[in-house]
Amino acid sequence: MPGPGRWFGGGPSEAVPMTVVVQQLAALLKGGRIPARLWDEMWVLYGGEAQRDGPEATRAGDGNGRDGTRAASGPVLNPDSLRILAAARAAALRGSSVAGAIRHEISGEPASEGTGGAVAKPPRRVRAGHDGRVWGELAACFDAAEASGCPLADVLARFAANLETEDDAEAARRTALAGPRATVRLLSWLPLSGLGLGVLLGVDPVATFLGNPWGLAALAAGAVLTAAGRLWSSGLVRAAAGAHA
Repeated sequence: MPGPGRWFGGGPSEAVPMTVVVQQLAALLKGGRIPARLWDEMWVLYGGEAQRDGPEATRAGDGNGRDGTRAASGPVLNPDSLRILAAARAAALRGSSVAGAIRHEISGEPASEGTGGAVAKPPRRVRAGHDGRVWGELAACFDAAEASGCPLADVLARFAANLETEDDAEAARRTALAGPRATVRLLSWLPLSGLGLGVLLGVDPVATFLGNPWGLAALAAGAVLTAAGRLWSSGLVRAAAGAHA
């Protein structure tokens, strides 16, 4: 089986979705990696040391530099996911519960004796979001496989398939909402476009609106209705986007 670096080519750094991380874990397990080696390879793949030290950091490898080093590039994880990955790797090397280490990083609670010893300071709580939820479910997969005796690789493969389905649904939802969002923006600019068209036709809309009470009333009513329509349409789009979030 090819090493983890072959999943991605060279090039500028890019954020990696958690679906890919779970797929890689499942593939490495099916390839016969032991837990400690599994997390080591994931750590090397995502350049943990390079990301921690900054974009100028270099790491040994098959780069083109004279000293055998190359600048960190390729796939990257966000800081929270990178910290969880480091905790999982450390727990695997200690022989303690990887699922427990992941949950402690997510919750921000200090590690207990049952998870491999005390730590110098409690970890920061992971911000709520998609990645944090996936890490929590990943820890549940480890627990479920351990409790049931089901091969962990099969559990993670099914979990990755579910995540991929969610990603496809989210992409379809964004595509479906692109039209309504564009319509909201277009309708918001139509009144100003009408004023500009009036000027081009030789009409003075400013004098018409400001020159008599009826014009002022029409201007005020138009502004209120335009703002109300924009807020209402934007609210409908946000509700449709958040209904499946």
